[in-house]
Amino acid sequence: MKLLILSLLFVLNVSNLSASQSSVDDETLKKMIGKMLIVGFEDETIDENSKIVSLINRYELGGVILFDRFYNDKTKVKNISSAKQLKLLTMKLQSFAKKPLLISVDQEGGRVARLKPKYGFEATPSAKAVSENDEYMSKHIYNALAKTLKQSGINCDFAPVVDLAINPQNSVIYGLNRSYGAASDEVVKYAKIFMDSLENEGVISVLKHFPGHGSSLGDSHEGYVDISKTWSKTELEPYKELIKSSKVPMIMSAHVYNSKLDEKYPATLSYSVNTKLLREELGFKGVLVSDDLQMKAISSKYSLNEIVILSINSGVDILLFANQLATQDIDALVETIFKEIKNGNISMKRIEESNARIEQLHKTYKLK
Repeated sequence: MKLLILSLLFVLNVSNLSASQSSVDDETLKKMIGKMLIVGFEDETIDENSKIVSLINRYELGGVILFDRFYNDKTKVKNISSAKQLKLLTMKLQSFAKKPLLISVDQEGGRVARLKPKYGFEATPSAKAVSENDEYMSKHIYNALAKTLKQSGINCDFAPVVDLAINPQNSVIYGLNRSYGAASDEVVKYAKIFMDSLENEGVISVLKHFPGHGSSLGDSHEGYVDISKTWSKTELEPYKELIKSSKVPMIMSAHVYNSKLDEKYPATLSYSVNTKLLREELGFKGVLVSDDLQMKAISSKYSLNEIVILSINSGVDILLFANQLATQDIDALVETIFKEIKNGNISMKRIEESNARIEQLHKTYKLK
C-alpha cells in the first residue's frame, strides 16, 4: 500500500512538473510570437528611439526585410541607398537587438534586386542569364554576390527561385527571367551553386515559391491566383531533389491556390501543402517562411485573424509582413496572434515547433 501511494505521488509530481514546464507566461509567449515574424520598416537610418528598434526589443522580433525603394513611390528611399549606409544600418539593427536578427532581402539578380549598381553594388544577372553561363562563371557570379551580402550585414537572402519556366504567359516568373529554365535538373544545378555560395559566407538561402509558381497566369501581389489547371507534379522536382541531396535551411511558400493539393486554401494557408506534402512527404525539416502576407492573393480574401490562424496551424514557421503593399501595426499583429493562441485557435504546439526550428537555424548558421 505504501509503495502504491509513493508511486501515485511520483506520477502526480511528474505531471505537475510537466504542466509547469509547458505553461508559458504572457511576456514569454509574446516573444515566442515575435521570433516568428519578419517585418519591413520605413527607415534608412535608425537610432535607439526608432520604432523598429522598440519593436525588436519588445518582442525579440525574428527579423526584418530591407527594400531599396517604396513600392508605391520608387523615387523615395526606404532602407538601401549605398553600401556604406546599408552596412551601418545592419550593424545598428544587430547592435540594438538583444538576440540575433535575420536581416533579409530579395536579391535574386536581374529585375529582382535590392542591391543595385546605382547604389554602388555590383550587378547580379537574372537567373535566366546565369543559366546561359557555365558552372565556373555561375560560381563566380554567386560567390561575389554572397560576399557582398555578408559584407553588408545581410544574413538571409530570399533566393534562389526554383520555379520552372514552363509557362511563357507567366508574367511574374517567366516574364521577369527569374527561373533557370523549364528542366528540373538545370534549375537544381544552378540553385545549388547559388545556395553553396551563400552558405560559404554564412548567408541563409530560401528556396521559393513552394509548391511552384512557374505555371501560373496571375501575380499573387495583385490578386487571387489559381494554378489548378496549369500546375503539375513536375514543379515539385526541384524541391524533392534539393531536400534529398543538400541542406535546405529555408523554403518560402507561394500564395497560389491549387485544388489538386487543397480544395479550400491557397498553399500558404494549407495544412495539406505545408505539413502533409512538404514536411511529411518530401521530408523538409527546415524553416518555412510565408511569402508576404500583405499580398492581395491573401489579404483580399482573408482577415488578419484568419491569416495568422491558418498559416501558423498549416506549418508556417515565420510570417512575413513586408509593409510594402500595406502597413501592418506590429503591436496589433502580435496581440492578434496572442489572443488566438489563448482562445485555442492556434496550437501552442505549433508555436513551440516553430521556435525550435528557428533556434536550430540560428545554431546551424551561428547567428550573432
